[in-house]
Amino acid sequence: MQLTRRDIMAIGLGAAAMTLLPQGAMASVEDAIAAFTGGAEMGEGGLTLTAPEIAENGNTVPIEVDAPGAVAITVLASGNPNPEVATFSFGPLAGSNSASTRIRLAGTQDVIAIAKMADGSFVRASKAVKVTIGGCGG
Repeated sequence: MQLTRRDIMAIGLGAAAMTLLPQGAMASVEDAIAAFTGGAEMGEGGLTLTAPEIAENGNTVPIEVDAPGAVAITVLASGNPNPEVATFSFGPLAGSNSASTRIRLAGTQDVIAIAKMADGSFVRASKAVKVTIGGCGG
């Protein structure tokens, strides 16, 4: 097999991409929290996170978040390769400051919700979800 210059360039670029991707793809929960809160302290209460204790299938885990007076709510999954699951933003004309969706969980882990309130403070809630069948390749 004879390699052309174009083949060698493609192999080199592919190898460079492979060494760089895993570092950015494996973000940590602490980094995601710091990015959302800007390092601010978080309180408890004022945010309700509803999730099942046991999820039969990690591909579709129903969750609901509710925080009256929130401007934004972010949801994180601590055990997923990419912990950021969703961010919901609420404007002044929002009927309610709640959202529900289905998320994918790689396995048994904590689901964390953080709400930014209208006064600039942050509140946190978390719930442990036991997954019997993994959803992210598990």
